Amino acid sequence: MGLHLPNRSLYLIQGTVGSGKSLVSQRLVHGMLENGCKILVVTTELTTRGWIEQMESIGYGVTEPLTEGRLTVFSRFGTIAEPVPDVSLYDVFTSPAIEEADVIVLDTASSIMPVLESDAERVGMMQRLREVVADGRSILLTVDPEETDAKTLHMMRSSAELVLDMSTALIGGDIKRSLTVTRFLRAAGPVQTNIGWRVEPSMGFIVDITAVS
Repeated sequence: MGLHLPNRSLYLIQGTVGSGKSLVSQRLVHGMLENGCKILVVTTELTTRGWIEQMESIGYGVTEPLTEGRLTVFSRFGTIAEPVPDVSLYDVFTSPAIEEADVIVLDTASSIMPVLESDAERVGMMQRLREVVADGRSILLTVDPEETDAKTLHMMRSSAELVLDMSTALIGGDIKRSLTVTRFLRAAGPVQTNIGWRVEPSMGFIVDITAVS
């Protein structure tokens, strides 16, 4: 995960709270780092230290990429817990760190999206995202549909090269997680459309081969 994603693209991971979109984005970050990408991560849920510790806890060590400058992590809560009020999606794309990254990851992007009340504003936001992509970078957004209006979400899904939908189901007292590849443009080969998965400490993302269809 991370080697055959299309370059200069918009990736969208959609899911509600607890569906696993953050974990999947972290697994993709790990894969892209292993394949030589420079990554900028912006987290709206954890502090910088918290995000790094979360990566370490699932077996995706990031100490080396951080010290080598291949990974930069920003949080609106600061390194430990220093809240930065009123951070927006547009603030992120004015950061000088954008110029140094091959891939920008925003988790969760929907929590810092501006309120868009017209189609013109929605088109303007998509144009800003596409300007960043046109400069040779890719953007990975995780989005909670409960935080995003339907028209904006539809426009983002229609424009993205990669759309992953996360879902969960309670079966026999256990939570079963699945990842659906709804859209994958410029794929390098055959794409598995539905993947059952689980997460294990120190092992991270694990495909449940009994649930793959």
